[in-house]
Amino acid sequence: MTKKTFGTFAGVFTPTTLTILGVIMYIRQPWVVGNAGVMGALGIVLLSVAITLTTALSLSSITTNIRIGSGGAFSLISQSLGLEIGGAIGIPFYFAQSIAVAMYIFGFREGLQTLTPDINPVLLDLVIFAVVMGIAFISTSFAFKIQFVILGVIVLSLVSIYGALFVNELNFNIQWIGQYPGSVENDFSGSSFWTVFAVFFPAVTGVMAGANMSGDLTNPRKSIPVGTISSVIITTIIYISLIFIAAVIASPDELAQNYNVFIDKALFGPIVLAGLLGATLSSALGSFVGAPRILLALGEKNILPKSKELARKSKKGEPVNAMLITAGLVLFGISLRNLNTIAPLLTMFFMITYAMVNIVALVEQTLGLPSYRPTLKIPIIIPAIGAFGSIAIMFVLNVIVALFSLIFIVLFYLYLVKMNIKSAAGDSRSGLFTALAEWATKKTNSLRQEREVRSWRPDLLIPVTMPKELRSSFKLIHSIIYPKGSVKILALRNENETEQRNMENFLKNAINKFKESDLSVSYSIIDNTDFNTTVNVSMQSLNAAFFKPNIIFISIDTATSNLSYYNKLIADTKKNNFGMIIYIPFATASLAIEKSINLWMTNIPADWKETFSVNNNNLSALTSLLICRNWKGNIDVHILNNNPKLIFAENDIEDLKTMVRFPKRTTIKIHEGNLLENVAKEKNADVNIFNIEPGVTIDDMVKIVNDSRISAVFCSDSDFENVLV
Repeated sequence: MTKKTFGTFAGVFTPTTLTILGVIMYIRQPWVVGNAGVMGALGIVLLSVAITLTTALSLSSITTNIRIGSGGAFSLISQSLGLEIGGAIGIPFYFAQSIAVAMYIFGFREGLQTLTPDINPVLLDLVIFAVVMGIAFISTSFAFKIQFVILGVIVLSLVSIYGALFVNELNFNIQWIGQYPGSVENDFSGSSFWTVFAVFFPAVTGVMAGANMSGDLTNPRKSIPVGTISSVIITTIIYISLIFIAAVIASPDELAQNYNVFIDKALFGPIVLAGLLGATLSSALGSFVGAPRILLALGEKNILPKSKELARKSKKGEPVNAMLITAGLVLFGISLRNLNTIAPLLTMFFMITYAMVNIVALVEQTLGLPSYRPTLKIPIIIPAIGAFGSIAIMFVLNVIVALFSLIFIVLFYLYLVKMNIKSAAGDSRSGLFTALAEWATKKTNSLRQEREVRSWRPDLLIPVTMPKELRSSFKLIHSIIYPKGSVKILALRNENETEQRNMENFLKNAINKFKESDLSVSYSIIDNTDFNTTVNVSMQSLNAAFFKPNIIFISIDTATSNLSYYNKLIADTKKNNFGMIIYIPFATASLAIEKSINLWMTNIPADWKETFSVNNNNLSALTSLLICRNWKGNIDVHILNNNPKLIFAENDIEDLKTMVRFPKRTTIKIHEGNLLENVAKEKNADVNIFNIEPGVTIDDMVKIVNDSRISAVFCSDSDFENVLV
C-alpha cells in the first residue's frame, strides 16, 4: 500500500500553529499583560519569538541543504554532528515530546471540568487519552483531518476574542509598565519579568511540531521552511495583537486576578472555551503523532535496543510499535497526576534541541564547505543568537534543572559513543575537525615559524619492504608512540604479486591493531622498489606538510647480508632534519621481559647546564623515557665520559636527573674508556639504547648487538628534540 504523505499546510503549518496557539494564549496571556504591562508583555513575546524564529530560520536553512530523513531535528543534527550527538539530543527530546502529551491531556481535562465538574478526573484523563490514541492509531491522515476542524474552532475563538472590543467598555488608560503583582497562587506577593517570562515561554515551543513529521512529508525541503516560518510569523502577530486586546478590555488588576478574561469578555464565550479545549487536544494529538516518528528514526539508525522492532511500520506506513511505546509513556505521565515537578525538565530538553539546531546551522556556515549550499540563506548572526539565547534562557528559567538536563544529555552521549554506532550517510564532523586543525595550524605558524621543542612527540615514518620488518618491531613501536604519537607506514611495492597481496593484507591487520589502542596510523604503498630513493623523496615531500613525521624508524635483520644502504639513509635523515631510530633485535632475546632499559649517553658537552644541550643524546633519552613509561620499567643511565673538562660530581648527577625528569628509581653511572667494552660489562638489561655517533656504521651497530647479546635501539637527533626542556 502506498504511504500517505502530506504537504506544507497539512503536514507542517497546521500542527505547528496548533501547538503554538495553545492553552497559555487563552488563560495566561491576560495574566502576563496584567503583571508586565503592555511594554513588558511585548518584551516577553518578542524575546520568546526571537529564540523560536531564529531556530525556525536555522532549521529551514539547513533543511534546504540536506535530504532530511524521518525524525526532524534528530535527523538534522545527526547528519551534521553525528549519530552520537543526534541520538543524545533525540532520546530526551522524544521523552519530552511523549510526556508533554500527558500535560496537554491534563490541560484539556481542566477545561472540560468547567462543564462536567462531578466526573472523576482520572477517568476523564483516561477517556481523553483513549480518544487521542484512537485518532492517532486510525491513521495520521485522520488525525490531521481532525486538526483542520480544531484549527477552524481556534480561528472562530480568536474572532470571538477580537469581538470583545465591540461588547465591552474599553479601558484606554493602558498600563504600559507593569507592577508585577504576582498571581492567585502566591497570594499576589509579587513576581518579576523573568518569572512571567518563564510562564509564557512554553507557549512558543511548538516550532518543531511540523519538522517532527519530516519522514511523512511529500517535499520536506520545501514544506518545513515555508510551513514553519509562516506559522511562527502568523502566531507572533496573533500574540502581539492579543496583548493590546487584553490591555483595553480589562483593568490590570482584573487581568492579573482572572485567568478567564478572554472567555468572560469574549463576544461568544463558549466558542473560546471550545478553542481552549481544541488547542489542548490538538497539541496532545500533534505530540502523540510526532513523538513516535522521532522514536522510529532512532530505531532506523540502530541507536536503541530492539531497534528493528521500533522501526517496524504497519501496511499503512504507521510506526505502530513506536506508537505503542509512546502510549505507555503517556500513561506513565498520566499516572504521575502532577507534572509540575518534571515539566521544567521537559522544557529544558526542548530548549537544548533548539540550541543544537542553531549550533548545527552555525557550524555549517562557519565551515563554509562547498556542500553547504542552502537555497534559504541566513546571516550567521541568526543561529548565533538562537544558540546563545536558548542556552541562556535555560539557566534563566532554572539553573539546577538546566544543569541536570545537560548532565542527562552528556550521559546519553557517552552511552552512544560506547555503542560505536555507524552512519552510512556520514556527517560533517570531519569537516569541523579539519577546520579546527587548519585554524590551529595558522595560529601556530603565526606564533613561530619553526616547531617548538616542547611540543615534540614521536611521529614515526616507517619504510617497510617485508611484513616481518614491522612484525618484529610492533611492540617496540607501540611502546614508543603510545598514547599520543603517530605512525605512517611507507610500504614499497613488491614485484611478486603474491608477496604484494600478503603485504597489503598484513598492513590492514597492523593498522587495525594500532587503532585498537586509539593511535593515529595510516599507510601508503609506493610504486618503487629502490629503498633509499623512495624514503629520501618521501622525507623531502613531507617536509612541506605541517603534520609531518619527525622520525624515520627502521628494523634491521642481522641475518641480511648487505646492510650498507642504511648508512646512506642515516645521512639522508640528517640532511632532511628527521630524527632516526634503528632497532636491531638480538636473534634469540628480542626485548626479553620488557622491564630494564640501559640508556647510553656519550659526548655530553662540558657546558651542558649553561647551554641546555646534551648534543646528540636527546632522541635516545626521550625514547628511553617513552619506553619506560609504557613498560612500567626502570632506566639505568650510563654516561661515557672521556672528556677531562667534563666533571660529573654528585650534584651534577642530581641536576641531570632533575632536568631530564628521569623516574625516581633511575640510576646514573659514569664510565670511561671504550663504549663496546663498557656495554659488554652491563648485561642486566632488556634493551640498550644508544645515540648514533658520527662515523658509526650499521656494521658497528650490529657488532654491538651481537657482542652484548642484547637487543638495541640506536637514535640520531634532528633539530627538534631537547630532553632538557
